Amino acid sequence: MNLTPLHDRVIIKPATPEETTKGGIIIPDTAKEKPMQGEVIAVGNGKVNDDGKITPLSVKIGDKVLYGKYAGTEITVDGDELLIMREGDIFAVVKK
Repeated sequence: MNLTPLHDRVIIKPATPEETTKGGIIIPDTAKEKPMQGEVIAVGNGKVNDDGKITPLSVKIGDKVLYGKYAGTEITVDGDELLIMREGDIFAVVKK
């Protein structure tokens, strides 16, 4: 992928939505919830402070993260659905 986010932005590949419930009921496409978890696939250099210094981001490529339901902007690159958002829109990093 030839896409690099700027400053404090990250690119996330959302997790695939659930196809069935825990009870085995198949969820139709119109009723599927938008995922709020994904994997960071690219990060910017960091946030530029008022004094011109760059603060590096806390997340890194490969991190599994939780974010808001309507956070970020949806983009399509090479047929992949991705999200681009500021690091501040990420709520947590999921530990393994």
